[in-house]
Amino acid sequence: MSAPKINVQAISSGILSDDVLMLGEPLMKRSKIPAGQPLTLQFGSFRHSVTVIPVPRYEGLRISQTLFRRMGLQSGSSLRLQYQASSRTLSLGPLIGVLVSREYPHQPDKPFGDITMFCRELTDACRKQGAYVYFFTPGALGSSQTAVEGWVYNDGWQRMTLPVPNVVNNRLTSRKLENLPDVQQFMKEITSRYGSRVFNEKFLDKSEVFDALKKDANLRRYLPESHSLRDFSMFRSMCSRYASVFLKPVRGSLGKGIIRLTRLGPESWQASYATVNGTRKMNFANLTKLYASISGKMKSVHYLIQQGLDLIEIGGRPVDFRALTQKNAVGEWTVTSVVSRTAGSDHFVSNLARGGTLSKTREALVKSNLPAVFRGDASARLHRAALDIAKGIDAYIPAHFGELGIDLAIDTNGRVWLLEVNSKPSKNDNTPLTEGKIRPSVRMMIQYARYLSGF
Repeated sequence: MSAPKINVQAISSGILSDDVLMLGEPLMKRSKIPAGQPLTLQFGSFRHSVTVIPVPRYEGLRISQTLFRRMGLQSGSSLRLQYQASSRTLSLGPLIGVLVSREYPHQPDKPFGDITMFCRELTDACRKQGAYVYFFTPGALGSSQTAVEGWVYNDGWQRMTLPVPNVVNNRLTSRKLENLPDVQQFMKEITSRYGSRVFNEKFLDKSEVFDALKKDANLRRYLPESHSLRDFSMFRSMCSRYASVFLKPVRGSLGKGIIRLTRLGPESWQASYATVNGTRKMNFANLTKLYASISGKMKSVHYLIQQGLDLIEIGGRPVDFRALTQKNAVGEWTVTSVVSRTAGSDHFVSNLARGGTLSKTREALVKSNLPAVFRGDASARLHRAALDIAKGIDAYIPAHFGELGIDLAIDTNGRVWLLEVNSKPSKNDNTPLTEGKIRPSVRMMIQYARYLSGF
């Protein structure tokens, strides 16, 4: 990443015309940028013909106020600059667009609701790294794919028209929004027309993940037996092999709709339903009656039926682990963080939305009922599993991902298991947000965006 970071300064249009740039002479010499010759200035999808005037003993870039506004820049902007002699193009960037689900224009301090602080954090991190970021929603997309109505932060949030970005981070949290024709057309159009890159471009279904990873013999060791639940025969077969099984909505999230089935006797079973207020339990005399109770739901919800696991616990509460895996500055998968999640009281799912609590991995392992003989290398094995699974998703699912939330578990024999892969990992689920502090996960996202865009 040799593209240098420079300050971009706006000059009155009465002093500097729109087709002239003033650039530090030392930088022009290093980058072999010709003076006084027609070049193309590029910023995302923005293109403009310019000539460059060298400025002695100066390292920044000066452009006219009018051009500054047309590009959607804000005062104090620092960007990366690179010159391609073959196309005579002077590029500024990277320009990053983050596609979010909704906006609240009537809340000027929190236009994106709960994720506003993350958006501020990302803006601050981009300034430090010489990138420019804006945020937009599906509602900002229309028939034109040449510009986007987005939000930028500079001593307050403001809405403005910006060029199509070099890189789009798809953080839509709804399949319905993601599948809107305007969204799909936008992603397709900007990729073909401008060479923009979109990552985390789609949701992952649970069945899709487990079916894909089964193809790799090295990954099967992490996979509990899982099948799409299609009929009673499959249901009875799984229940005959395991003392407990889980039914998980293929497209569910945040622990919604999960049902745990536990054998009580030779024929009888108990169904535990995950609800916001805790676990609701029902007993059934046999599997036929149990299946009849859920078959109505199967008409509208597709379930994955999965082998139950004897997970480690803290004080009788199940423990699992959320690993955040991200691609780095050279496009390779890394594990940014692994945190422990302990289920809340009267819950068997650990999601924070259901009362789960975060803690450090090592602390959770020490407090848990995991036998001491298995504790020593447990953290390393969690890291290895997360990395293996992220690489497996890349290899076997035809989509572009830059970060994945991978939910893992350890059973009482010390074995690591995969629970779920989330292609839209929450920014509150790995390390807590702190005002003014930039987390490693945010810095890593920008580094990957720079890698994708060539800056």
